[in-house]
Amino acid sequence: MMMSRDYVMDSVNHREPAKLPLDLGGTPSSGISAIGYNKLKAALGINDRSNKVYDVVQQVTQPELKVLDALKVDVLCLGRTFNDKPEDWYDVPLADGSLAQYPVWFKPHREPNGEYTVRDEAGDLIARMPVGATFFDQTFFPYLDAYPEDYRQLPQAMSKVHWQKLAHSPWDNAGMDNFWEELRGRALKLRENSGRALLITCGCNLFEWGTFLRRMDNFLMDTYAEPEEVERLLDALMEIHLASLEKVCKALGDVADILRFGDDLGMGTGMFMSAEKYRELFKPRHRILCAYVHEHSSMKTFLHSCGSIYPIMGDLIEAGYDIINPVQTSAAQMDPETLKREFGKDICFWGGGCNTQRILNRAKPQEVYDYTRRMIDIFLKDGGFVFNTEHNIMPDVPAENMLAMYRATNEYK
Repeated sequence: MMMSRDYVMDSVNHREPAKLPLDLGGTPSSGISAIGYNKLKAALGINDRSNKVYDVVQQVTQPELKVLDALKVDVLCLGRTFNDKPEDWYDVPLADGSLAQYPVWFKPHREPNGEYTVRDEAGDLIARMPVGATFFDQTFFPYLDAYPEDYRQLPQAMSKVHWQKLAHSPWDNAGMDNFWEELRGRALKLRENSGRALLITCGCNLFEWGTFLRRMDNFLMDTYAEPEEVERLLDALMEIHLASLEKVCKALGDVADILRFGDDLGMGTGMFMSAEKYRELFKPRHRILCAYVHEHSSMKTFLHSCGSIYPIMGDLIEAGYDIINPVQTSAAQMDPETLKREFGKDICFWGGGCNTQRILNRAKPQEVYDYTRRMIDIFLKDGGFVFNTEHNIMPDVPAENMLAMYRATNEYK
């Protein structure tokens, strides 16, 4: 008897699956905003008040099993095995006035002007969410003024970046006693009981960590003006990442199906750098990360990279990535038919199922349905596709459009 995991892994392995595999919430970049989730639940007739914001930076929800069951979702994030008690959460109002829950460790301060701020133990402002906004902005860049002489204090610098300081589960529990044993035990239990594919998010960002530490404008200039400093930083990051991967592979290498990396390399209009610069600075290190996972586990490698990355799709495949997400087909050179024709036999597209910038949020429900069916027709042939939107479902998406999209996925034969 086939299970959800079979549909996902068949498709990842480029076999046309018996059912369209579907993800919602398997990663913090393939999920749904808390405001959007309240709309979706109401449209599904699920009227309780549960809405757990597990990625507080992006204000992204961890979908409940009853919602995943209703939508026939086939993937689970291993982060859901932590913060699993009612007392781990508390009620908060969202920007639209609806209700959600934050993890108890996250207590942003509401300023007199109504914005929310987060400071670390040293009192430094590390994140801000302006009035009416629906995510937290980074406000502290540890290496803004200069690179350090050495990287002995790199972990401390990284902990002042909101993406790490406010990490989503399971990493918000990484300081607990016997964390790795707990992570493995909880993952095994989920594996035994769910039947769904299991995914662990590990980050191991390289380009993005440069932008988090130096700020985007500085780091982009550095890749050309100070490449030796960039490489020194990247090598220090690689030591940290490989040490983390060793622990992850030991704990989960025979339990989780997929390991997610992240490194946004593109914008809507093109790449952040030339393909040659990517090959010089980042591809060799991406290759090392992928090789480590493949050599020390049975997990598939998943790269989240937004934007226009067509010029380096072949390089990403050569680096060892098995899966690419979110497949931003609205970006330059990211035509879905071209992507599938040129790269569909070598990499799995996890996303691209419905555009979130102009279709899902602005089109009429029938247009959403038709668009979704067309994307599935393009991407699913011969496998190599897991349905997901182009990044998270955002707060501005009407409930009727979400239902139209999921009607298209559930009716697909």
